[in-house]
Amino acid sequence: MRRNSQRILASLTCAISLGGVSAAEEARLPRVTGVAAQPLAVHARQIMEALEFTGTPLGDKQRLEEALQAADEEQVISGVQSVLDPLCLLGVHINPESRVKVAAGPARPVLLEQGWSQFLVKVHNEAGVTAKLAVSSPQSGPVYAKQYPEPKEKLAPAAIRDRWCDLRMFDGRPLSETLSGLELEYRIIQVYSRDAGKRAAVISFDVGQGTQDIGFRSETNVVFDAARAVPITFEILDHDGTPTTAGLTIRDASGNVYPSQSKRLAPDFFFHPQVYRRSGESVLLPAGEYTLEFSRGPEYLVGRTTFRVGHEPATVLLRLMRWVDPSARGWWSGDHHIHAAGCAHYTNPTEGVHAPDMLRQILGEDLKVGCNLTWGPCFDYQKRFFTGRDDAVSTHPYLLRYDIEVSGFGSHKSGHLCLLRLRDQMFPGGDSKDHWPTLGLNTLRWAKKQGAVCGPAHSGNGLDVHLKELPNLLRPAYFGIGAQEFIVDVTHMVEGPDGRSTPAVDFISTVDTSWFSELNMWYHTLNVGYRVRASGETDFPCITGERVGLGRSYVKLVGRLTYDDWCEGLRQGRCYVSEGGSHLMDFRVGNVAVGENGSELAIDGPGTITATAAVAAYLPAEPQPTPDRRGLESWNIEFARLPGSRCVKVELVVNSRPVAARELVADGSLHEITFDGVKIDRSSWVAMRVPQSSHTNPVFVIVAGRPIRASRESARWCLDGVDRCWHTKSSTYRAEELPDAQAAYDHARQEYRRRLTECEVD
Repeated sequence: MRRNSQRILASLTCAISLGGVSAAEEARLPRVTGVAAQPLAVHARQIMEALEFTGTPLGDKQRLEEALQAADEEQVISGVQSVLDPLCLLGVHINPESRVKVAAGPARPVLLEQGWSQFLVKVHNEAGVTAKLAVSSPQSGPVYAKQYPEPKEKLAPAAIRDRWCDLRMFDGRPLSETLSGLELEYRIIQVYSRDAGKRAAVISFDVGQGTQDIGFRSETNVVFDAARAVPITFEILDHDGTPTTAGLTIRDASGNVYPSQSKRLAPDFFFHPQVYRRSGESVLLPAGEYTLEFSRGPEYLVGRTTFRVGHEPATVLLRLMRWVDPSARGWWSGDHHIHAAGCAHYTNPTEGVHAPDMLRQILGEDLKVGCNLTWGPCFDYQKRFFTGRDDAVSTHPYLLRYDIEVSGFGSHKSGHLCLLRLRDQMFPGGDSKDHWPTLGLNTLRWAKKQGAVCGPAHSGNGLDVHLKELPNLLRPAYFGIGAQEFIVDVTHMVEGPDGRSTPAVDFISTVDTSWFSELNMWYHTLNVGYRVRASGETDFPCITGERVGLGRSYVKLVGRLTYDDWCEGLRQGRCYVSEGGSHLMDFRVGNVAVGENGSELAIDGPGTITATAAVAAYLPAEPQPTPDRRGLESWNIEFARLPGSRCVKVELVVNSRPVAARELVADGSLHEITFDGVKIDRSSWVAMRVPQSSHTNPVFVIVAGRPIRASRESARWCLDGVDRCWHTKSSTYRAEELPDAQAAYDHARQEYRRRLTECEVD
C-alpha cells in the first residue's frame, strides 16, 4: 500500500505561490514593531534557507540582504516585513492571553492539481508562545479520490468532494518544530490539491487546546484556484542513442523546483533538486515556461534547455553527451559507501527506501557499482535486504549490493568501518547491532576471515589540522569517527579465509572528507611501508545528499564486471579515486601496471623510472561556484583549476612529495602523460594525482630488495598517533575488550618503533 502511494506521489509537482501577490494587495498584514532585530535577522536567513531547501527559493534575496544589513534596527524590522509579507497566505496573531486569530494575507492562493504549493504564514506572537503552531481545516485530510488508498470507513460522496486538500506546516530544519517565542516570525505552510479549479477551505490555527480566539476569528475562508496539471514525458537518449535514465532539475521562471521538493517520496528524494527519470517517464507541470538541466553524472556534460507547457500532454526530447567513458577502457566506477536510510533520508530510518529506489540513483548517475551499507539507526529494518549477493534489481553493468558500515554501534566511536563483500552480515552472538565488538580490530578479524574487503569510512573526520600541505607533521587529536583506530589496525595481520595471514585493513577511504586530512594519514603510513590502498566514497546522504557517486573508485577489470571482482580490485589497488572531474587511467611505472603483480617494480639499485597514464579532465571555460560541504577542503575539479586558465596540474608523487608536473588543458580530451627520468635512490612508492580531484594508487618500486622506509618523520608521526588515539579512544572499549585493545596498541607501537630504526632518512 505504501509503495503504491509512493509511486503516485513521485509524479506530484508543485505550483509555487511564493512571490505571487494579489493585484490590489487588499489583504495587507499589519506591521509589527518593537521586535529584537538581531534574532529576527537570524530567523529571516533561516526562512530563506528553508525556502531554498523546499525548492521555492526566495525571489528577492538581494533586497532581503540589504534590509538585514541596515544600520537602523527599525529599518531591519520594516525591511524584513516588506520582503516577506507579500509571500504570506495568512497572518496569525497570538494575543497576550495566547488566543489565536487568523487573517488572509496578500499572496495569491494559487495551487496545482495533484501538487504541493508553499506559502509563508506571518506570526505576530505577543504572548511569546513556544508551542507548535498547528493548522487544520475540515476540507483537509487524506485525499482519498486520487492520492490515497480507500479509507477504512466509507465516506459519503459529498464528504469526499469537500475533502479536497491536505495542509501541513513545514517544521524541518533549519526551522524548529515549535515557535521561537520571538514577537515576529514566519512559518511555511504547504497545501496539496487533489483537484483542478476553484476550491474553498476554512483554515484555522492553534498553539494548543483552548487557544483559538472566540467569534470564529481563529479561522478564515480561503478560495484557492488550482491550475490543471499536464503530464510531460521525457524521451532521454544516451550518447549512443539508446534510451536511458538521467537526472532532471526542472525550474519555472521564478526558480521554483518541480516536482515539489520537500514533499517528495521515493523514488524521488526530498533533499534533491533533481529527480531521476527513465526515458518514457513523466512529471506533472502547470502551464508555463520552464528551464531544465539534465545530466548523468560527472562523466557527462550538463545539458540545458527550455520548454513550454501548454494545456495538452507533450514530450520533451533530451540527448545526453559524454566527455569521457572510463568503462570503455575497462575502468569501472563504484561508490563503496551509500545508504538507503538515515541521515538526510528520513527522520524515522525504518521508512528508508528500498533497492529499486537506490538503483534509480545509480542509473541516473551512471555509477556502475553501488555499495548500499546498512548501519546503526536503520540496521534492524535494512538488514532484511542483505543476501551476500547482488540485489535482484541489479541490471548489468549496474550492480547494487548490501553490505555493512559499523556506524552507530560496536567500534564506531574509535572509527567507522566499511565491510564489503561480506558473506555473513551478523557478528556472532546476536541478531542485531548491539553485541558487536567495541575494538575495531576484532570486527576486522571476523570480517577478513570471511574474505571481506575492509577500510575506515570518511577517513579525514577527526584528523583535521590547520596546516594545508602534504605531508605535514602536525598531530591531529583523533577526536572523530574517521581513520582513527586505523593508525593501529594498519599494523596488524589477521587470518584470511584460506587460513593465511592478510592485512587487517585493505583501504583508506577518500574523496568525502578533507583532501589534506585523508591523504596526510595515507601518505605517512605508505612512507613507513604499509601497502594500504585508497578507495573513493560519498557517504550518501550523510556527509552530502547531493548525489551518489560524488566520490568514486574506478577499478580496472578484464572481462565481465562483477561485484566480487570489483572489490578485489579495490583490495589490490587496481584503481584510481576521483570526484569524476579528472581521470588517471592505465597508470604504469616501468613495465608494472598499478594493481598487477602486487603493484611492485623491482630494480637492482638506484636509477631512474618512467611513469605514464592516460589522463583526461574537464572544466567549463569559466570558473564555477563550488558547493559548501560543511567547510571541508573537499575534492572538486574547480580547486585544481590553475588561476586564469582552463588548465590543471598533473603531478607525479614519490614518497608523498611531488617530483614532477605537467599542465593539462581540461577540455575533456584524453592525453598520454609521461614522466621520464625520475630518480629513485631508495625503495619508494610512486603515484600520480590531480590535486583535489583524482589520485592513483601507488606502484611500489623496490630497490635492491629493501623495504620502503621513506621517512623517520612519518614513523614518529605514526607512533605519536598511536598514543594520541589511545588517549582519546581507550574509554570507548568495553572492559572485557580492554586487554585486546592494550595488546593491539602495544603491537602498533612496537611496529612503528622497529620501522623507525629501519628508516635511513628523515
